[in-house]
Amino acid sequence: MPMAAPQILETYRSPSFSSVRRRRRKPDQKETHVQAQWMTTEIKVKLIVNGTLSVLAAFTLLKLLPYQFLQQVKLKEVLTQVQETERRVGELRQDFGRSFDPHQVKQVMQENSPLIDPNQRQIYWK
Repeated sequence: MPMAAPQILETYRSPSFSSVRRRRRKPDQKETHVQAQWMTTEIKVKLIVNGTLSVLAAFTLLKLLPYQFLQQVKLKEVLTQVQETERRVGELRQDFGRSFDPHQVKQVMQENSPLIDPNQRQIYWK
């Protein structure tokens, strides 16, 4: 297959492009004064808006502090209850194991029943 010859690209200048430079007109004092006033006004508005948002954020945080303290107190209560429940679960697990010990069945039955062993006598205190 024959190779195509490389094409040469030519640059083209549009007729509107001219080598003559245009001079910029210097803004007069009145225009620069108006621009400075607009910039000053814009900065003031930004400062007011940001200041307002900062004050609102601070007040919101101050309102949330009592709620956070209340949540911490509730968390401490829940942790205390969890520790108490874990202690009770440990005791119940020991008792559960004791309930199925063949050597202690008779004693467990006596503890859980109002009946007494026929070989024992009940003592009544006055």
